[in-house]
Amino acid sequence: MNSTALAAPDIRPIHPLWMRITHWLNALAVLVLVTSGWRIYDAAPFLPFRIPTEITLGGWLGGALQWHFAAMWLLVFNSFVYLALNVASGRLATKFFPVTPGGVWHDALSALKGRLSHADPRRYNNVQRLAYLFVMLDIVVIVLSGLVLWKSVQFAVLRDLLGGYEFARRIHFFGMASLVAFVVLHLVMVALVPRTLLAMVWGRSSRGLK
Repeated sequence: MNSTALAAPDIRPIHPLWMRITHWLNALAVLVLVTSGWRIYDAAPFLPFRIPTEITLGGWLGGALQWHFAAMWLLVFNSFVYLALNVASGRLATKFFPVTPGGVWHDALSALKGRLSHADPRRYNNVQRLAYLFVMLDIVVIVLSGLVLWKSVQFAVLRDLLGGYEFARRIHFFGMASLVAFVVLHLVMVALVPRTLLAMVWGRSSRGLK
């Protein structure tokens, strides 16, 4: 094999089509879930503040619940497809593992110093891997606690495991708050490295790349 062949660029999409579709569907589901969830929270707040009505969805409690349930099913089914395809394709093992405390610490310090390389968009650093794995786990917690809030009697065992209805409500709220924090951080990173957005839209870091 000559040096020209070795230097040939990898023309495969950075993100496969199924990955991009499930990513944007989950983004839509989370947006609807969060904004409608804020309206539901305002109907019976358990913290000393309310969410401004202008950034909530649904208009009233009944409307917010309808939006919330619709987005819930989208998130559940879409996340299942996302996870199943990641496992079946081997992407879960190659993209998100291994994650080590030392690696996370090193990459976090490099990021704070502005020295974290983004030269290879196909490879996630340890901080990204940890963040994405956390979000996967967080969505599972959100869904399980949401089931308790939706059908408390039918999911009595799950309700008890989560500490009762009111505690499950708090788990659900803070789980969603953690997801919002991830989204904010994610958007900041996209702003700092905008070609990652192109990769998630077109599959490559440049639309004209061949």
